[in-house]
Amino acid sequence: METKIDELNTEIKYTAKDFSSGEDVKWCPGCGDYSILAQVQRTSPNFGERKENIVWVSGIGCSSRFPYYMNTYGFHGIHGRAAAIATGVKLANPKLQVWVATGDGDMLSIGGNHFIHACRKNVNIKIVLFNNKIYGLTKGQYSPTSEKGKITKSSPYGTVDFPFNAIKLADAAGATFIARTIDTETKHMQEMLLRASKHNGLAFIEVYQNCVIFNDGAFSHLTDKNLKTENVLYLEHNKPLVFGTNKDKGIKLDGLNPVVINLNDGVHSINDCWVHDEFDENPTRGFILSRFIDIPGMPTPIGVFRQFNKPTFDGDYMKQIEEVKSKKGQGTYEKLMFSNNLWEVA
Repeated sequence: METKIDELNTEIKYTAKDFSSGEDVKWCPGCGDYSILAQVQRTSPNFGERKENIVWVSGIGCSSRFPYYMNTYGFHGIHGRAAAIATGVKLANPKLQVWVATGDGDMLSIGGNHFIHACRKNVNIKIVLFNNKIYGLTKGQYSPTSEKGKITKSSPYGTVDFPFNAIKLADAAGATFIARTIDTETKHMQEMLLRASKHNGLAFIEVYQNCVIFNDGAFSHLTDKNLKTENVLYLEHNKPLVFGTNKDKGIKLDGLNPVVINLNDGVHSINDCWVHDEFDENPTRGFILSRFIDIPGMPTPIGVFRQFNKPTFDGDYMKQIEEVKSKKGQGTYEKLMFSNNLWEVA
């Protein structure tokens, strides 16, 4: 619970219940979306905003029901347009904290162009990508993140597509906060959400989320208690990249190539490991980290890959408006409609 001091200096104490709309949640039993919703509601009291100043925007898909379940303002948009709508909301009222709930089919297919330009512009919005590697709402077609060879209703002989790597895409497009978590890692997800809420700029969180009906077990190697310690790499700032059940494996860089090393082989030690720096101004290491899921034998990183600061699109936009107003004065409808580019037809 957090105490928020508003403009009137009155204390407002929120709990997770304050962010629940009370609507019946209509996802399949066991869906990972329930966990994401629960962590968002638990973390929202600590975002430092009145709930009336928080907006959730979505597109189309199972994840896009999200605004109905949050007791905040919300906008259920059309397929793939959530990032564009969220940008418009932020520009219309920069004081709002704007969040996007989207799926891999929604944001990375028809919405891909809006996504990369929101990242490029560094709009101060927060995007939570529910990645289950499948189209759920339309009943099990392969999505832009489905693995090559995936057999689905729309690829009965296996897809010949190469999947999008969402972290790599967000990084290359210019997102200034990039993180990944898993639906079963509840405390970890809360930390990622809270840190994204405090970031000034486009914050992107990829959540590996299980679809129990159409792609059950897609991330079992990362969630099964007997497997995950050997396959999940927790990114911690200023900490060496170490993983394994006994913390006996590490990652070192051989030039620009990541290599798994055995810390008990008598040759290597923890001093040989790559030390993670999430504030690294050089994007090279963040890009290498994003490629781990594409390299056989490498663990899957979760945590903050990279974050940095640069001017936001909405901040510069509002600054430009104020500068023009100071030079030319407040505009009016009449000035807009009857000033330039007018012709009189005789």
